[in-house]
Amino acid sequence: MTSEPRDPPQFYLTSPAPCPYLPGKEERKVFTHLVGRRASHLNDALTHSGFRRSQTIAYRPACENCKACVSVRILCEEFEPGRTQKRIIARNSDIVSAICPARADSEQFSLFRTYLDSRHSDGGMADMAMLDYAMMVEDSHVESRLATYRLRSEDGRGRLVGACLTDVLDDGLSMVYSFYDPSEPQRSLGAYMILDHIFRARSLGLPHLYLGYWVQGSKKMDYKAQYMPQQRLGMDGWNRVG
Repeated sequence: MTSEPRDPPQFYLTSPAPCPYLPGKEERKVFTHLVGRRASHLNDALTHSGFRRSQTIAYRPACENCKACVSVRILCEEFEPGRTQKRIIARNSDIVSAICPARADSEQFSLFRTYLDSRHSDGGMADMAMLDYAMMVEDSHVESRLATYRLRSEDGRGRLVGACLTDVLDDGLSMVYSFYDPSEPQRSLGAYMILDHIFRARSLGLPHLYLGYWVQGSKKMDYKAQYMPQQRLGMDGWNRVG
């Protein structure tokens, strides 16, 4: 009989680097590898503890003099869309969402590049090529899916306007990375994809939607505070807000 190795995961610490959220700050991260048959179980446990996944790496901030990055998860069963969120849902009634295997293709990459060039041309992902994108989507040892958002059409292959790499956890969904068509700002596609994931998690009987880190004082992260009620991870565990 072959037994599963029980060695605990090894954790590592990155060197200081400029913080992408708060000017003048430096960030460090603690990380470990998510590989092998235990990867999904480890990903669940680490996500509950405030880690995020990128390919086969799980990481979380470990900054010496700053605790601004706070893990956020939405309480899906209790969530009720507000007036603005209802308008966003109505404006996107011509979009069909689907959950697909995490497989990369040229159509996705074209939209991904358009999104990066418009919104994050000076970011760390700005130089990603097709192979890099494929690795981001497909290099995973956990249960990952790709949520796609297309304009409604008779053949079901309407124009792709959004996509989100999503992990399926034991207690929720985790939005790993999303991108969308920046040429239609009136749709608020980023917000629409979050709302769709909330309702999808609820339909699956999963209580949480993990949104990553909320950073007080960072305009990039302000939007995450708009989805209530939610829980934020503190020193004493997950605390309800809203």
